[in-house]
Amino acid sequence: MVEDRLMTIEELAAYLQVKKRTVYEWLKKGKVPAIKIVGQWRFKKDKIDAWLEQGVG
Repeated sequence: MVEDRLMTIEELAAYLQVKKRTVYEWLKKGKVPAIKIVGQWRFKKDKIDAWLEQGVG
């Protein structure tokens, strides 16, 4: 994966080894760094990696 590439919900779930449902819950609670582009959620890998280093949750 390229560092600045935007991931979809499916790609993020696979990257984090969680279910898509978990990603949707994190989005609903504002826990995961995300951007919405034309009504679809996208995730920057570098932001996700920084979020993981801070400790999820």
